[in-house]
Amino acid sequence: MEFWLISVPLDKISCQSLEKLKRVSAKTGLATSSRIHIPELKVGTLDVLLGVSDDLSRLDSYTEGLLLPDSVFFDVSVDLATYVTRFQWDRAKYPTAQPLKTLTDIISKQVSQVDTELKSRRAVYSHVNASIQSFERKTEGSLQTRALTNIVKKEDLVLNSEYLTTLLVVVPSLGDGFQLIGSVYFVSVSDISIKPSWTFSLVEDADAGIFTVTLFKNVIAEFKTNAKKFTVREYNLDEAEKQMQEMSRLTVNKKELTFVCWLKVNFSEIFVAWIHIKVLRTFVESVLRYGLPVSFQAILLQPSKKNRKQLRQQLNSLFKHLDPAAATGKPDVSFFPPLFLYLNSHFQSDT
Repeated sequence: MEFWLISVPLDKISCQSLEKLKRVSAKTGLATSSRIHIPELKVGTLDVLLGVSDDLSRLDSYTEGLLLPDSVFFDVSVDLATYVTRFQWDRAKYPTAQPLKTLTDIISKQVSQVDTELKSRRAVYSHVNASIQSFERKTEGSLQTRALTNIVKKEDLVLNSEYLTTLLVVVPSLGDGFQLIGSVYFVSVSDISIKPSWTFSLVEDADAGIFTVTLFKNVIAEFKTNAKKFTVREYNLDEAEKQMQEMSRLTVNKKELTFVCWLKVNFSEIFVAWIHIKVLRTFVESVLRYGLPVSFQAILLQPSKKNRKQLRQQLNSLFKHLDPAAATGKPDVSFFPPLFLYLNSHFQSDT
């Protein structure tokens, strides 16, 4: 979505040129046009205008920079285009009785506050999101390394027994399943056989399976020493439960942060502030270029992608009389006759 905000003085030649531009644009499809109403604002001194001009230029770039990274979150280009084409100055937020410098400071403070909170919220949200993604990655991959928190349940283990304990082992697949798990893999240890009834499958994939093995505590070391065809996975139930609680807490925090909802509200607020900055700049720059008394008209053009070059040529041709150097026969090629500001909100558009 791209708009061109132009300003032309209200002298006879410029008014005629503007009407011709509207007719040509409508006939050839160069652009659609609408008038932007700019309220009566306090002009102030030349020094004030020059200072505000510099401040607004910096504020314009700063505010647009805030909008760009987060515009990808939303499909709101239609609503924003409607707001721009039907723009009305918000007198409640930005009282027109205030000097230009004050209005600029009000908008600057508003934008800065949102920027500060945005950075804080984004940092917290990114940390929570990264922690959740890290935990989720640990629950994927090989059974040799995958986190066991979502696999092992408390009832799978023998707990609080004086003589027995439960180990978790990873057994590679033989290709014909794990039917021989008791007699093939888990051999006699200290004359005490690990019976098939003492082993249970928790999860299996094409490459391996995780089993519980219940045995006497006094043979754990020997059992691990003889573990040649399988791998004993270390597992701490208390640590696993803490990880699950942490994951639940992070998930709840992510929902409670409502970062995207906050972003939507404040994105719209910053966009509104940005358009007011553009209108302020149009007023200030028009007064500096066309002089006093204040007498100019602001027009919003929405060019089609294919006709931007032709539209710019039309503007140069129709308003060349506004170029101070044109009378000398050596027009300034870097000078754009009507006052011109881009409103490029970086949204996708089919035009």
